[in-house]
Amino acid sequence: MKVSGFLKRAAAVVAVPVLAVLVGAGPAQAQPVASGSLSFSGDEGDYISGGSSYAYSTEAKDRLTVTASENRNHIAVSVSGFNSDWWTLDLAAPSGASLAAGTYDGATRYPFQGANAPGLNLSGNGRGCNALTGTFTVQNVVFGPHGYVQALDAAYEQHCEGGAPALRGEVHITNPPAPAELAIGLKVATDGTASTLNGNAYLHGTVECTGAAKVTLSGAATQVKNNVIIRGTYSAQVACTPGTPASWKATVVPTGTTPFQKGKAEVVTQATALDPNYNTNVSVDDTTVVTLVKG
Repeated sequence: MKVSGFLKRAAAVVAVPVLAVLVGAGPAQAQPVASGSLSFSGDEGDYISGGSSYAYSTEAKDRLTVTASENRNHIAVSVSGFNSDWWTLDLAAPSGASLAAGTYDGATRYPFQGANAPGLNLSGNGRGCNALTGTFTVQNVVFGPHGYVQALDAAYEQHCEGGAPALRGEVHITNPPAPAELAIGLKVATDGTASTLNGNAYLHGTVECTGAAKVTLSGAATQVKNNVIIRGTYSAQVACTPGTPASWKATVVPTGTTPFQKGKAEVVTQATALDPNYNTNVSVDDTTVVTLVKG
């Protein structure tokens, strides 16, 4: 909204359940802002603002979203105004650093800033700087896992094309505490069956989870008998709900003509599930020695 004045506001253990969370790479998905505002005002001659003032907030039914990189180096705040305005603010620390409270001088246009320079860019409504200089101050920032942004309070100033006219603004974001990451546990039972009818090995176990998830298991079994290596792979899926171990069963078909037999076999398993809150895969690995009996 355009206004007349500037507004300031795993490691695996044999036969023991293991919980693990695997952090994904790349930027997190955009999250809606529960409560927040973005405002800016420009000097006469500033190209982005046209010398006017703008203010947007969730209270005014403007939609704000925020995205942060996994390494916490960059935050982008986007505004979809109730009046159809659209703007994006980018704030980035120098390469290899996480955004933290403090003042970042010598900022240039994100994402084209040098490795040792912070990045800044406020653009939208069809207007942007080809090059810019500026500074921004982060008063407060609170991250959660996978680029979740719980809080951000910052002020910024940018100059388009090296000009003297400035655009100055603020951003304030408050979100609920970050949801817990999904964790899964995997247990491979130490007993299994070697079929005398078809030569397959039959395995079983349980998975546990801290949230509802579909868990995919994939693995391999290896056995050595009379200097012959017997191998086979397997996969299975199981629906998991918190608080109750979910049972799974799997069939391992030998890759050659030698059947699985009575005795010990090494079973390597990976369990994977999608964390719906963060759109990242969670995995846990397990290596278990299974004793096969004839069946």
